[in-house]
Amino acid sequence: MAKTVRQTIKDITRHHLGNGSKCYGQCLTAVGWVGGTLPELYEEDGMVELSMADVAGGGIVTGAALAGERPIYVVRYQGFQWYNSPIIANYAMKSKEIWQRPCPLLIRSIAMEGGIGPVAGSSHHSIYQRMPGVKVISPMTPDEYQYAYDQFMKDDDVYYISEHRKSYDNTEELENIIHDEADITLFPISITRFAAQEAARNLEEKGLKVNVVHQLWIKPFDFKEEWQRALSSSKHGGIVLDDDYEEGAASSIAHRMMMDVDKKVRTFCLRHRTAGFYPTVDNLPPNTSQIEEKVKEICNV
Repeated sequence: MAKTVRQTIKDITRHHLGNGSKCYGQCLTAVGWVGGTLPELYEEDGMVELSMADVAGGGIVTGAALAGERPIYVVRYQGFQWYNSPIIANYAMKSKEIWQRPCPLLIRSIAMEGGIGPVAGSSHHSIYQRMPGVKVISPMTPDEYQYAYDQFMKDDDVYYISEHRKSYDNTEELENIIHDEADITLFPISITRFAAQEAARNLEEKGLKVNVVHQLWIKPFDFKEEWQRALSSSKHGGIVLDDDYEEGAASSIAHRMMMDVDKKVRTFCLRHRTAGFYPTVDNLPPNTSQIEEKVKEICNV
């Protein structure tokens, strides 16, 4: 049976703790707030249950990393990064530059949308994307997650892994779709990658050639030559898709692309408003049909 993203994270955690490191967070061994991504291990194995005071967690794990550990910090909802980020941004991310003391910390930040209200939901990788001293990556497949962890273990920077609960059952790798001369190129981030892939296939049946260039790394952003050629040969430019607000990583990446390639790159992300608990007032990332409609609108179909 193919391994899921969930099982990959479990195996990584078990391996990490087996080497003497620790995993910190809230409700690691109790309720299902971490999406079943942790093995059945306990404090004696290296699982450290923190209090529900999210403002304290960032300081505890930063201190652990500065003391010589290489901790994994599980934040059960990405919206809670607003509480964790002050200490992490001001100490963990700046430590190597200011005090020449590395602070290797892996932050597992879990996103979801749909009925969870204004505080907890959605992706918020843009909080960290704009700060120095951190690398931001959003793996959605088993191999990508293993790669992200392996990179962290070779590095001494803070790593922000922008996860999404809807990716945990995924077993398949995501391949770029690149045509010689496309109508438009999609650059999806996080959970929008699955919707973008499906939308491209549906639109091809309607006669539109749609490139899909998956964005694993959010920071550092490397605009590869192959991607530049794909955008340059796209009749109607590109769209950066994200399940964060557009005034962040998506706009930054679109700007970088337009600096390098003379094509218009738009953004299609969360709407600029707070999510409510009910479907009529929720704030969800672009889905397959919405992406299809956006592409057809831009391509005048």
